Amino acid sequence: MTTLNEVLREIDRRKHFVLTSHSRPDGDAVGSVLACSEILRAMGKTSEVVLRDGVPHIYRSLPFASTVVQASWVEDHYDAAILLECDGIERTALKGLEDRFLINIDHHVSGRPFAHINWIDPSACATAELIFRLARHAGAPISADVATCLYTAVVTDTGSFGYAGTTAKTFALAQELVLAGADPVKIAQQVYFSNPTSKMRLLGAALSKLHREGNLSWMYVTREDMERCGAIEEDCEGLANWALGIENVDVALFFRELPNRRFRVSLRSKGSTNVAEVAEHFGGGGHHCASGCSLDGPLSVAVERMLAQVRIAMSNSSSVQ
Repeated sequence: MTTLNEVLREIDRRKHFVLTSHSRPDGDAVGSVLACSEILRAMGKTSEVVLRDGVPHIYRSLPFASTVVQASWVEDHYDAAILLECDGIERTALKGLEDRFLINIDHHVSGRPFAHINWIDPSACATAELIFRLARHAGAPISADVATCLYTAVVTDTGSFGYAGTTAKTFALAQELVLAGADPVKIAQQVYFSNPTSKMRLLGAALSKLHREGNLSWMYVTREDMERCGAIEEDCEGLANWALGIENVDVALFFRELPNRRFRVSLRSKGSTNVAEVAEHFGGGGHHCASGCSLDGPLSVAVERMLAQVRIAMSNSSSVQ
């Protein structure tokens, strides 16, 4: 597997970079790609961030967020592309990456070595941790703005330091970022207390369809719900955690109807069950405690297929314990 030294060597050989991450970017994707771009600039490189879906509402106040280009393709004038937390080019939903020199940086257990250079470290709490290491190794400064982006990435990807995999090392990283200038209170208020009204209405619609079976819960929203609430795709981020917040529930699922009669499923776990394995079964992936995938409808079929696979995973985890 590629080492950090090899990543830096390939970066040193090139001047112009485009950075991107997966479609429907979350906090780790946005925070990491913004920080990495600024770190490259500090290393004397030129860089531009291109995201297929742009920056979600709750992350638009982050430093450098206004410089992100929302587009469906990548121009030709870059020496290389750096893809953060993607398991393949297709996850970016961008055209124009196919014939470029690719650097893949990821921390997911489902990460795949699809690029020319692949630095994948599942021991990291977030991709942001890898970007922090890259900066330190390169001797690039961690400014207050960069620290803000990285801290946002860490706090969101660890579920506010609540997911399995959060260790003393995670808090040591958070401490370094706060000492570098990240304001944890301001960041928490922006991420958790600045939701649009449409998201709160959608949450109500989802909770009205909450189901529970022992220590498994699930809920869903239809396209009609989305339209009635005036909600957009990014309003669905984090809703699965509300179903997981029920006492004695170990795994929670959130189904969102897509325009093509498929369903996007967010899976969350309190740690005893590896939901990444469930997502991978349906062509998705992610973390042990947070993952996602898509599968065909109708809803009743999608739910039953997913529940069947989750039951198997929960049974297997119980037998191991």
